[in-house]
Amino acid sequence: QVQLVESGGGLVQAGGSLRLSCAASGRTFSAYAMGWFRQAQGKEREFVASIGGTGVATYYADSLKGRFTISRDNAKNTVYLQMNSLKPEDTAVYTCASPNRQTTAQFMRADTSNNYWGQGTQVTVAS
Repeated sequence: QVQLVESGGGLVQAGGSLRLSCAASGRTFSAYAMGWFRQAQGKEREFVASIGGTGVATYYADSLKGRFTISRDNAKNTVYLQMNSLKPEDTAVYTCASPNRQTTAQFMRADTSNNYWGQGTQVTVAS
């Protein structure tokens, strides 16, 4: 059974930074792409970033390029999301995702359903 546990969320001032972590268990971590999604209050879940099993291929939502960086440490079964220059509009619940089938980081960009999900971690950016 796949389990994903996020950490690192919290309250931060506009312009600040946070690093989210997602610890995975229940599968061979390096064999799967991983992703981050977010859902703001009153909005639909949206893609944030994804990364291939080896960490070479990475993808980002167009609006987040240059501010967010996804990375992974396969020895620790952990994926990270470094968030810089945070804005109030970044306020959302951020959720780690692991595909429920063999797929690619590229395909995860458009797939907000076919994943195992963590419980999410709240990120609040105050102005």
